Amino acid sequence: MNDIQYYLDTFEVSVPQLERLTATALARGGDFADLYFEYTTFFNLLLKDGTVSAGGFHTDFGVGIRVLKGEKTGYAYSENTAMPDMLKAAEAASAIALGADSGRAYAAVCDRKVDCYPSTTSWREKEADAFLPFIRDLEQEIFSKDSRIVKVIIRLSDSVSDVMMFNSLGELTADTRPMGSVTATAVFEQNGRTENRSVSRSFRKGAEMICEELRHEMAEEVVRGIDDRFEATRPKGGRMSVVMGAGASGILLHEAMGHAFEADFNRKGQSIFSDRMGQKVCPESVSVVDDGTLTYNRGSGNYDDEGVPGEKTYMVRDGILTSYLHDRISAAWYGLQSTGNGRRENFRYNPIPRMRATYMENGTVAPEDITASVRHGIYVDEFSNGQVKIGEGDFTFFVKSGYLIEDGKLTAPVKDINIIGNGPQALADILAVGNDLKIDNGTWTCGKEQSVPVSCGMPTVLIGNLTVGGE
Repeated sequence: MNDIQYYLDTFEVSVPQLERLTATALARGGDFADLYFEYTTFFNLLLKDGTVSAGGFHTDFGVGIRVLKGEKTGYAYSENTAMPDMLKAAEAASAIALGADSGRAYAAVCDRKVDCYPSTTSWREKEADAFLPFIRDLEQEIFSKDSRIVKVIIRLSDSVSDVMMFNSLGELTADTRPMGSVTATAVFEQNGRTENRSVSRSFRKGAEMICEELRHEMAEEVVRGIDDRFEATRPKGGRMSVVMGAGASGILLHEAMGHAFEADFNRKGQSIFSDRMGQKVCPESVSVVDDGTLTYNRGSGNYDDEGVPGEKTYMVRDGILTSYLHDRISAAWYGLQSTGNGRRENFRYNPIPRMRATYMENGTVAPEDITASVRHGIYVDEFSNGQVKIGEGDFTFFVKSGYLIEDGKLTAPVKDINIIGNGPQALADILAVGNDLKIDNGTWTCGKEQSVPVSCGMPTVLIGNLTVGGE
């Protein structure tokens, strides 16, 4: 939606009022001030035990006002856009400028017209009962796939956010961001044992994403590999080669390496990569990207939450560390342009450098050849929670499913193991990169101080030496 008047009307403000607010925010000597207006509608449904047992609709509305002065940030927000209340918030944010160190120059950015999430049907145009046939049909289709299924849980949610941003440089940008998500969980029972499997899809699409194709795809995937889940055992642990399957394995790339490339950690000297810009950090076959421009992707944005257009940023290109992920603060500190990574959970939070869609680009090796090259190791393709130390780069991830690799072949299924390693060392130990890049379109959410939607992906990758925690 390109009509700026729509957004001015939504928030009941005028351009002269925006200018007055930023002037008030800078009245005590700040270097830069910006405004972030948000109107978001949320809707969700839960189907459990054959019944739609929960659902809800709510809205969020308000404005956040930020003032930057040297290394200090002042932030305040109002849950309405009445001018007296916004002026109070601007005055509160401006208080940080008193006694602050000398300032820093903030540069304007070049706007561009993009649309990463073209939509044909707004979620706001649909009533709740329009989605009931989909979730009920999905439930029945899942049950029909396997007689061992004893329970199915389905969650459907959507949101639409109108946002408008204005700053003391005079930049005025606006965006309407749709998001739809569906999660299906099946519980299986066999010989007194239970296993469960969940699949999800999330896109920045309109209500047109709810379709028969999506239903069939999710029903098929939720039962895939369940026989192996029941047969899986915990293998003997140790140091070994690990093949990371294409797609969801990208969460390890996000956590163990991506966070260490965020510029706030680096400018403060907290990241293991703080002094490695321009250096070789992995083999030449590796390029790591954080991309805000993938069409319909959960992590994409026409603009970030500072009004900077989204872009595709190479953090590592041909093995060389080429860029951190910048918001306006870190970009000004380094004397660079923001990469469009200033993101926030909502108007109550100030933006900080955050990932969007983080993935490794394709290599040249066929995935089957990667597995065939391993004499002894494991193949992993589904992860759950993990822990990472940004400063040291050490990580631990729990593997939900995988297989032993013996003499180049996938053999026994495995579960309940940890993958332990060091991010920079794991990058350096990459021996092969597949040609099968897959972006995982699940409901990934990153929780660095605030929660924001992200996505991840990678091709099949062979890491030569990681610790596998098993028996």
